[in-house]
Amino acid sequence: MLQRFDERNRDLIVNVNGHLTHRDKAAISPFDSAVQGGDAVWEGLRVYNGRIFRLSEHLARLRRSATALAFGSVPSDEQITHEIRRTLQANGMTDGVHIRLTLTRGVKITSGMDPRLNQSGPTLIVLAEHKPPVYDASGITLITSSVRRAAPDSLDPKIHHNNLLTSILAKIEANAAGADDALMLDHRGFVAETNATNVFLVAGGVLGTPTAAACPEGITRGTVLELAAEAGIPCAVGDYSLTQFYAADEMFVTGTMGGIAPVVSLDGRQIGDGTAGPVTIRLTELLADLTARTGAPVT
Repeated sequence: MLQRFDERNRDLIVNVNGHLTHRDKAAISPFDSAVQGGDAVWEGLRVYNGRIFRLSEHLARLRRSATALAFGSVPSDEQITHEIRRTLQANGMTDGVHIRLTLTRGVKITSGMDPRLNQSGPTLIVLAEHKPPVYDASGITLITSSVRRAAPDSLDPKIHHNNLLTSILAKIEANAAGADDALMLDHRGFVAETNATNVFLVAGGVLGTPTAAACPEGITRGTVLELAAEAGIPCAVGDYSLTQFYAADEMFVTGTMGGIAPVVSLDGRQIGDGTAGPVTIRLTELLADLTARTGAPVT
């Protein structure tokens, strides 16, 4: 899976600290914390039919992450929402849009990792792109990466941070193997997530997903669990081994950028009958209905 350039994004207007400018002219300081050490938090948002899905939940996670990293200040939800809407309006965007929202600690007076060097900030970046769901709806293939997710006492996954090197290393392995993405295990050897998404399986009619001990509590993940419970689909959150995923009747991944995408193969083993299963299809329909009728208005 390789995303392709969308010609509609050639002249994007991006937002850096409230300044709207062409994508080719946008800039942040080389002293910014995101450049110096990946010292930033982020969220991925999606716009459906003129509405931003689960905006309040995303902003709450952004704030929790920034608080955990002891950011000196965080813009209010109202300020962030205002800048998001300004960016969407500047680009004339109302549907099929993915937003990358980044909040860095800000600009340092000199290079170094000490947060006390940050005497101006934070830096808020709003990048909105025309981008439909990025995964093939007919299904994706995964391999298991040798790169592990960190234990929570090393780097707590509840901090939605910009240090994505482990994900990038896992994606490199997937690329080399000719797979779409890589499944990642936690420090104990249980399945955590993929390099970019949360993961689910269906076995014996029960929907299961790994705990959030070594992966972020995804907004789409949480939504799928809610939809399943409302639809009367039995759900379980726990520790799952690779063997359980190999033997699953269905498997799918979830995320803001890709929605729900079925997994048809893992480490060369066909999952189920190699197509999207009935539970995956049902949840995809329920999510599409929810995103079509709920969310924070763009205007």
